Amino acid sequence: MHMSVARLPRRIKILIVLFSDLILLPLALWSAVALRFGTFQPYVQDYWWLFGVLPLFTIPIFARLGLYRAVIRYVDTEIMKTVLYGVTISVLLLTTIVTMTRVQGLPRSSIIIYWILSALYIAASRYLARGILLSLESKERYKQKVAIYGGGKAGLQTALALMNGPEYKPVLFFDDNVELHGTTIAGIRVFNPKLAEETMLQYGCNQLLLAVPSAPRSKRREIIRRFEGKNIHLKTIPGMGELVTGQVKVDDIREVGIEDLLGRDPVPPFEHLISVCIEKKVVLVTGAGGSIGSELCRQILRHHPARVILFERSEYLLYKIERELSELCCHAEVVPILGDVLDKQSVDRVIRQYDVKTIYHAAAYKHVPLVEANIVAGVMNNVFGTLNVAKAAIDQKVETFVLISTDKAVRPTNVMGATKRLAELILQALASKKPSTRFCMVRFGNVLGSSGSVVPLFREQIRNGGPVTVTHPEVTRYFMTIPEASQLVLQAGAMGAGGEVFVLDMGESVRISDLAKKMIVLSGLEVKDPETKRGDIAIQYIGLRPGEKLYEELLIGYNVGITQHPRIMKADEDFIEFSDLMGLLELLKVGCDEQDAGKVIEILRKSVKEYLPAK
Repeated sequence: MHMSVARLPRRIKILIVLFSDLILLPLALWSAVALRFGTFQPYVQDYWWLFGVLPLFTIPIFARLGLYRAVIRYVDTEIMKTVLYGVTISVLLLTTIVTMTRVQGLPRSSIIIYWILSALYIAASRYLARGILLSLESKERYKQKVAIYGGGKAGLQTALALMNGPEYKPVLFFDDNVELHGTTIAGIRVFNPKLAEETMLQYGCNQLLLAVPSAPRSKRREIIRRFEGKNIHLKTIPGMGELVTGQVKVDDIREVGIEDLLGRDPVPPFEHLISVCIEKKVVLVTGAGGSIGSELCRQILRHHPARVILFERSEYLLYKIERELSELCCHAEVVPILGDVLDKQSVDRVIRQYDVKTIYHAAAYKHVPLVEANIVAGVMNNVFGTLNVAKAAIDQKVETFVLISTDKAVRPTNVMGATKRLAELILQALASKKPSTRFCMVRFGNVLGSSGSVVPLFREQIRNGGPVTVTHPEVTRYFMTIPEASQLVLQAGAMGAGGEVFVLDMGESVRISDLAKKMIVLSGLEVKDPETKRGDIAIQYIGLRPGEKLYEELLIGYNVGITQHPRIMKADEDFIEFSDLMGLLELLKVGCDEQDAGKVIEILRKSVKEYLPAK
């Protein structure tokens, strides 16, 4: 029976509400008169017709104000304003009718009482109906209990959104503010977070939602670590910036990710550095569909370029990023170009046709084992692709060329790292000739969530029940979020006179085995003990893959200088003279044309002196 009420058509529900108003309005007037005379049997025979007329002009007023358009299960405090406004108009009309018809026996003060009572009756009927509907719906489906950390505005909005949603039922709040302990927010009690584990156990709840989107990342990290290993499944809501811009809603809940632990509080960008290479200029991004390339495009569009050229070889990735950017932006044209950096004529034509002033060269093969298995393809794309775009930039008098490099270019043990270091050497050599184009390189480590990062792999392995595969117990890597890395690249690109290698401050290196363990725990699971076999997800060590080393570095030498930005350093490193390097590149090209991987490796070792292939 109760299920059928909850599923009634909306028109029937509106008729039920309207019928209740037909009863409540006369009841409110009768109650007002009864209160005025202090009796349950007031004499109303002289003006009985008012009780029938009252709904006839009040209900059309309510309808005109949209009171019957409101969805009952989603009514909020705004409905009180509408009810009060409608009742006030009703009282004014009632007073006019009483005055014009010279009604006898009706105390004028009872009209004031009616004004208060009718507003209460009508509003209360909506909230009562809302409560009944939500109660019926909650019986119809199971809602997961969830605790909310954060009793501020975001916490309140989250609780209200979840109450009206189909999945979660907020049952308790936690907040660091001692003054809130013991109070209630939206009818939910607030507790001390130090008692979280036992309180959540008492309430039969094992999910904790972090509703502190405006808190510094360091504070969020502290909260997350506080609940590590306590059999509590952590979730979070998006940042306040995303909420304000409307990109996501407050009930867009996601799992707490490793990004919440490894990410840092960003340094506010130096706008003057970013605008130098972007504002009112045509900017080209190669590899625009990749992890770094696509984020560069997003951030470039925020700084008012004249036009952004998306240069990408993958049709699908180009379609995806072009569609996203076109929806985000209206002030700058987004031009998708299907092209290959190995086709110099195509690159030349695009730069000339659109009068490109700044190039961010992100196109590269970055996956170490894949490049190790496809040496010639890796060298052609990473080395000669960079050379083609750099030469085209000089020929077409591009102002700035920024190469996206990697920490694997430092004392490389794999082909990918060697090719990226050789790409750096090419730009250094070209810059030494003092062309009109200013060349610079930005070197950094892994970015969280990129196509080559271990994070998406680990996440998928955990989702599939494990095991999580780690190459070596002691392997370490530097990590940075994609938005932070991209923002620093844009700022570094505006620095220097030409030929500099900029190095991003990546913070502390992270042991990959610890990363895997944290990701398992954050997923609400337990790391399986290899001896007792207790736990959910096992970690399996599979050995270093071809070309991999235990740890990465960001500097070849020790000559490093500071820059205008606290997280950007400038490395002073040796390079090969232009004429010598061009001779080596010619030999390398012959090896590639002959598909002779052995010869290619030999020339790479001569070109990149620090390159020592792993055994």
